[in-house]
Amino acid sequence: MARKVQKTKPKPRVHRDLDGLEVSIDAFGEITSNTRIEKINEFLNKNVDDKKLEERSDYQEIKKEGKPKKKK
Repeated sequence: MARKVQKTKPKPRVHRDLDGLEVSIDAFGEITSNTRIEKINEFLNKNVDDKKLEERSDYQEIKKEGKPKKKK
């Protein structure tokens, strides 16, 4: 009996800032990644506009400053 040859899936193209990113979903529906979630969030904050905040008059100021730091 001949063995079936398994085809390897090519890696998806990602932005060079997220090079090496691999995301998978396990049997329970949990998303796992090899990259810290903080790094992904920083990338998204920098490169993706927030549609809910676009209507605010101070949105450009918020975007320039970045996310405000929490005081403890």
